Amino acid sequence: MTATHIAPAEPRTAAPATDASALTGKRRIAFASFVDENYLPGFLALLRSLALSNPGVCEDFIVLHDDLKPSSVASIRALHPRVSFRRVDAEHYDSYAKGDQDNYLVRKAYFILDVFKIRDYDTVITLDTDMVVLGSLSELLSLREGLAAVPQFFYGQHKLNSGLLVIQKEYLSDEFYARIDHVGRTGAYELDKHDQGILNAVLDGGFVRLDPKYNFVKRRLSGDLAVPEDTAILHFTGRHKPWQGGESGYDKAQERWREFDMTDAELHAAYVAAGGTTHRDLLVHFGTPYVERTGDVDTARRVALAHIGAGDYQAAVDIMERVHIPVDEAWPHEVYGHALLAVSRYDEAKAQLLLATAAPNRAATAFARLALISWVHGEDAAAHKHAVQGLTVDPTHRASRIWHQRTIGMPAQQSGSAAEQLAHVAFYMDRQGNAGDKLLPESVRLAFDADTTNRRWHSVHAHRLFDEAALERVNARRGMVIGGGGLFIPDTMPNGNSAWQWNVPDELLERIDVPIAVYAVGFNAFDGQSYRAQRFRESLRLLVEKSAFFGLRNHGSIEKVRAMLPAHLHDKVRFQPCPTTVTRQLVADWQDPVKRDDTILINAAYDRAALRFGHDYGYFLAQMAKAVRELGDLGEVQCVAHSLDDERIAFDLRREHGVSLPVIPMYDFENDEIRELYARTRLVIGMRGHAGMIPFGCGTPIISLISHPKMAYFLRDIERPEWGVSVHDRNLAEVLVERSRDLLADHAKTVADVHGRQQELWKITQANAADLRTILGG
Repeated sequence: MTATHIAPAEPRTAAPATDASALTGKRRIAFASFVDENYLPGFLALLRSLALSNPGVCEDFIVLHDDLKPSSVASIRALHPRVSFRRVDAEHYDSYAKGDQDNYLVRKAYFILDVFKIRDYDTVITLDTDMVVLGSLSELLSLREGLAAVPQFFYGQHKLNSGLLVIQKEYLSDEFYARIDHVGRTGAYELDKHDQGILNAVLDGGFVRLDPKYNFVKRRLSGDLAVPEDTAILHFTGRHKPWQGGESGYDKAQERWREFDMTDAELHAAYVAAGGTTHRDLLVHFGTPYVERTGDVDTARRVALAHIGAGDYQAAVDIMERVHIPVDEAWPHEVYGHALLAVSRYDEAKAQLLLATAAPNRAATAFARLALISWVHGEDAAAHKHAVQGLTVDPTHRASRIWHQRTIGMPAQQSGSAAEQLAHVAFYMDRQGNAGDKLLPESVRLAFDADTTNRRWHSVHAHRLFDEAALERVNARRGMVIGGGGLFIPDTMPNGNSAWQWNVPDELLERIDVPIAVYAVGFNAFDGQSYRAQRFRESLRLLVEKSAFFGLRNHGSIEKVRAMLPAHLHDKVRFQPCPTTVTRQLVADWQDPVKRDDTILINAAYDRAALRFGHDYGYFLAQMAKAVRELGDLGEVQCVAHSLDDERIAFDLRREHGVSLPVIPMYDFENDEIRELYARTRLVIGMRGHAGMIPFGCGTPIISLISHPKMAYFLRDIERPEWGVSVHDRNLAEVLVERSRDLLADHAKTVADVHGRQQELWKITQANAADLRTILGG
């Protein structure tokens, strides 16, 4: 059953161009409870039960309260890493109480209504403080519409029990709260049900029915019945609470509550001992004090991996330095080596990784990391040797194979005069790497010179350590270009020298004495991803100071970067569109296709999937299945894979929904093939940034599946935000098909619009090119 109609919430104030969640549409989810001193023991048990029953879940938790002691606040913070506190207006709710102001349970029931004043989340799940969580809440986290609750056990399907509510954003509105407030003030509800009475009066049965297992009330177990195994949330309704001694006739239920009546140390031990997927925030929160208390090596390894996954590499090093790792414990040595590598403590990293090679199950990974360290230092022969060692242990090991291929047949760097060359710092993609990143270096070069070969360019791989020899080679050129792509991202190849993709120490950057042009670089942090702020800020500031030209590829990146710089440097940061977006203007003798294939290409990205999809991947996949079926009436739908991982959408659609898509392995394409394919299709629906920018640059209409702010940044810059749809959109399939139909209805007109938008970017590129000719010559 669906909820009764509620008018949409008032639109929030227009978000800044850099508000990541507003741009991606990613759902913001929070739990909420009203907590006071009387119910504090119950709430602490609730938090423990949530962590132990759902170890992979760590959403924000809002504590509504009238007044809590500092010691109580501290005890709550110790049990949840993402808790916040908001005071309720107690006096306001006294006007609801109909003479029951002294009835503590009545007042407590009203205070939870403050949850309907929350405006900064899309989904709020209320949990009463006399509950414990016994099973998975994944179904609740995936709910996207309405106000959901369990019907009252004794009062029929018409009324809800408000201990557990799943509230969507249309109910988190001033309009809906005004309705609650009116009913509360006028007393138009059943007195004995208090907050349930108010909500039932407002909703009149219009709520989404949940299975009773999500609010299984204690009174159903009268006669000391056992708690059903599938119970997800057990609710100790009534006046007699387990922490107050409980109530006779419910011993088996109260035994379940006592499972979570434990000390913090016991909770830490229970959490790290639990199997299954753990959330990195919870693992860090509970695992760190556990390691400090016990010195447990395996838990330190797990906590370090959690830090590495979050991009906090120094914290990973710190936790590993707190424990003694036995010589024969290979996995901790390998993780410690990984962390040391990420902060550029290379010699120490090598020592740890060599120890890890002793164990067959960790050796291939350790050898691959050793190959990486050697390659970073320009030692290709040593890197090749380590890669071969890794493949000897495991012939299928992908990272070892990448390093093996990277260190054979290295192209000659210089075929022209150094004085005529520009040095070019970029991420040079390997074979079968991301197709967009493969095309980018050549596209940047085309913006400067029709000759993109080593005759005119000296390649500097961003991920290699920029050392004295590299400095000497660069200073022998006539200038340096840095770009393109999202080089301002912390985790593709982490280093402790800059904290972004170019592995350059400050002291060597200072000594570059040729003009530097930063060209079409992007700030690529995901929604929920952060940098090691201080190191990045220092490196960024120095780079801007040294640069004669500093161009970023969208205004969102410009705002992000300017926010990290002192005011006097803001004007140096300018807009330079990604050169892929003006491909038709850059490629010599470009010819628009006379006839296009009757195809619609779809691209989905899976790197950092948790940051892209949150709890909505199942929803996204179902919506894409529906969309693909309908898009089939408009053209042949094909999957275009920029990287190997991008093929997953085809596998998942076939397995989960019986929808089959042919897969185009673009990761195997040469640059001309990439451009040719995108130029001759009719429409591209892409999730990767360059699954939008490259086809746009080739004159092809696009729709962006937005899971990263940069997609929205680009569409804002070309003044076509309607060409994007969030992967979290409530009507994703419908919107996708409708917009595709609109763009294809008059294809010639749409292509002309693409050309017109591109022409505006080309004007900016040409104006910048005039400045660059003055700066770099040529």
